[in-house]
Amino acid sequence: MLEALGRYDAEGDIVRAVDFNIKPGVSSDEGEGDDWPELRKRVIAADILLLGSPIWLGQPSSVSKRVLERMDAFLGEKDERGRMPSYGKVAVAVVTGNEDGAKHAASSILYGLSHIGFTIPPNVDAYWVGEAGPGDSYMDAGRDNEFTKSAIERLAYNTYHFAGLLKNNPIPAEGNTL
Repeated sequence: MLEALGRYDAEGDIVRAVDFNIKPGVSSDEGEGDDWPELRKRVIAADILLLGSPIWLGQPSSVSKRVLERMDAFLGEKDERGRMPSYGKVAVAVVTGNEDGAKHAASSILYGLSHIGFTIPPNVDAYWVGEAGPGDSYMDAGRDNEFTKSAIERLAYNTYHFAGLLKNNPIPAEGNTL
């Protein structure tokens, strides 16, 4: 995904939420030992949020759900213009695994992101499920699946396009304040 977005001069990095202690809750800071405030700053600073998840039992992972849970705090927060801090930002979903449920997992993630103020452009989910059961990941399989590659290209183009639109024409605060 970063490679595809890079073709449009978008820059970014990978942050693995699983490597952080993200406490349960729906506030921006759940106290001592909570790493979410650090990650929250990165989310707010970004123009594009790509939320990836493996599929577990046909569902997005509990870690991706925890990230969404913590962004629920955005519903009660305001940016400098009186809007949720996620306004003016684009979000997309990428799912990987070796079982059915990619579209369900992506739709769950995308709906949650939309509900908390992110803009969701068209065709911004990409997934790889490979053969059912244990097997190669997308990276191990050589990234040679035409369906997945074309979904990634559409996702990158539409994401970059919408991020530019929002950067140059922000969603007005009027009618969107809390």
